Amino acid sequence: MKNLSFLFLFCLSALLIACDPKPSEPNPRLEQPEEFKQLLDAHGEWEKWINAKAFSYAMIHETNLAWENHYIDLVERKVRIDADTWQIGNDGEKVWISPNRQAFQGRSVRFYHNLYFYFFSIPYIFTDPGVTVKKTENKLLNGISYPAFEVSFEANVGDSPDDKYFMLVDPETSRLAWVLYKVTFFDKNNSSMNALKYEDYRDAGGLVFPRLMTGYEYENDSTKKIRYQVSFADVFLVDKAMDDELFAMPEKNAVVAN
Repeated sequence: MKNLSFLFLFCLSALLIACDPKPSEPNPRLEQPEEFKQLLDAHGEWEKWINAKAFSYAMIHETNLAWENHYIDLVERKVRIDADTWQIGNDGEKVWISPNRQAFQGRSVRFYHNLYFYFFSIPYIFTDPGVTVKKTENKLLNGISYPAFEVSFEANVGDSPDDKYFMLVDPETSRLAWVLYKVTFFDKNNSSMNALKYEDYRDAGGLVFPRLMTGYEYENDSTKKIRYQVSFADVFLVDKAMDDELFAMPEKNAVVAN
């Protein structure tokens, strides 16, 4: 009986060990260049971004007071934007718009559907696979010298892997102050840069996001006239995935868009 009892306890112990989940391996996205980590650290507990499943916020175009609510699946990068007269979505396979293409006055629905999400998520978004961030020489902007990082992409990353970004860091706060960027979605040979200013950071569950972003024309290390300005509110980063139905293309009054 003693042997049977010992055998039972041994088998039970082995079963418990087998069922005990092994600790998960560290996410490779946490392995970033040390100087980039310092920039991320200045924006809060950035590992929360990597572990989060979903993201949402409200956005207002300050030039015409048009509003939008954005919902993003951070794992599969599905997107849903609700505006006053249209809805845009990405269900993981296609980009769609409702009620019709004419409802959106922009040049490209596909270009627009994750445009502000990407800008708003810098620097966290640059922890994505296929993105390279490296410290570069200081950048001069409006007569001020900023510590800078250069960002580039592997050939298979996103719709515009030839885009180029420079993150300019506020030397006093160590947070992102400006982004200089080149867009190649419409023209792969485009070489002109734009400037985007990040202001009035607010805490959102341990991470900080700018309340205001202002886009400028950029030339000869200086900003020119304002191109656009957007403000943000109701920022939520959550660990629970959103329902797939939120991103699904409506059966009626919707079309696939480019």
